[in-house]
Amino acid sequence: MTERLVVIGGDAAGMTAAARARRRRDTDELEIVAFERGPYTSYSACGIPYFVGDLVTDVDDLIARSPEEHRHNGIDVRTGHEVLAIDVNRRHVRVREPAVDSGDGADAAATERDEPFDQLVVATGAVPVRPRLPGIDADGIYGVQTLADGVAVRRAVDERAPRRAVVVGGGYVGLEMAEALVRRGLEVALVDQAEQPMASTLDGDMGALVAEALRGVGVTVHLGEPATGFDSDGGAVRAVHTEQRTLPADLVVLGLGVRPNSGLAEEAGIALGGTSGIVTDSRMETSVGGVWAAGDCVESTDRVTGRPVVVALGTHANKQGRVVGINATGGDAHFAGVVGTAASKICAYEVARTGLTERQASDAALEVVAATIESTTRAGYYPGASTIRVKVVAERAGGRIVGAQIVGEEGAAKRIDVLATAIWNRMTVDEVANLDLSYAPPFSPVWDPVLIAARRAADRLRP
Repeated sequence: MTERLVVIGGDAAGMTAAARARRRRDTDELEIVAFERGPYTSYSACGIPYFVGDLVTDVDDLIARSPEEHRHNGIDVRTGHEVLAIDVNRRHVRVREPAVDSGDGADAAATERDEPFDQLVVATGAVPVRPRLPGIDADGIYGVQTLADGVAVRRAVDERAPRRAVVVGGGYVGLEMAEALVRRGLEVALVDQAEQPMASTLDGDMGALVAEALRGVGVTVHLGEPATGFDSDGGAVRAVHTEQRTLPADLVVLGLGVRPNSGLAEEAGIALGGTSGIVTDSRMETSVGGVWAAGDCVESTDRVTGRPVVVALGTHANKQGRVVGINATGGDAHFAGVVGTAASKICAYEVARTGLTERQASDAALEVVAATIESTTRAGYYPGASTIRVKVVAERAGGRIVGAQIVGEEGAAKRIDVLATAIWNRMTVDEVANLDLSYAPPFSPVWDPVLIAARRAADRLRP
């Protein structure tokens, strides 16, 4: 008898799980049905700011595999279908199907139906944080999480020709969107309740460099000023209020972060953790047997602290989806946790981080030392050498590296991978300082900045 695997969510985690399961089981053994409420599947959400900023001109360039390609490979992808409920006892999901125009001129209505499953993958992703502020529902205020969101912002810029934009929030998405809108010729202001951009991922000394880069391309930055509300005219946003000022706006982007889209799972009785993410074991199985979860909707284990965390990154989503696809078809794969490694380009700077900041280490009751160094991305005499700052955070007892941050120009960000590998393997500052890293003048000084930062941190550990 053919088994039925149902997937909720058609992006990284869900479609990676479906594709891996299909490679391991033929269609006569396993039917795979994926429900996606939007029009796109398997796309690069990280590429949305570059599409809005017109560095990427065709939305199809952001799509790794279309619904038609998945169907060709034996996965029944149904776009425009929203899953409304999960019944884990009767083993079915309630699905709203899109309205079908009968051609008789009557208004078409969406229909609902139950779809059975033997195994289920919950890959519902995350949703942008949308604060309950006066005027938040005005037209022209966008959260940017899905490719459809990005298409909507791009269309608004192309068709409405806004002059002034306000970005609310200084996380990755907010900063990248601010730069994208500057590229499109808008006057851009950014407001953030924190005293620095990227406050949840960078320490203050490194975040100050990011603020400097934003100002350098013309973004007006207002830090320590949370948004308090929005004005509208004829239903369209016209201004953003903070406690200190009113900023005119024809377009607003919310960059306040995301939260796990775990409501469906919670309503079905699937366990959530204190992070509001879905709880799974290392095989990505939930508290209900045969129900798996992966991606931005789940909580993972932080390999530094051992605590549950939600880190919404496509790298994790793809890995978790692969684990689900293997295990749902009889294999035994495990997801080993996260250290939160991420990189971004913010104006002139490449920005990267991994592990814990000093503040996060303190919150985890770790006693640490930190060292920040300034070096160059290439040998100083080689054309194109530019400044790079590297910060290493290490435990005072034993010298284990628990975090690192990098801000610099071209050639800076990918160095974070050395430090991420060190954190993953619980290496000390002395061990990293002695690593045999490559050297040539076009790529690095003879002492790579990573080695210098590790050595400086090691010096601070010694009396």
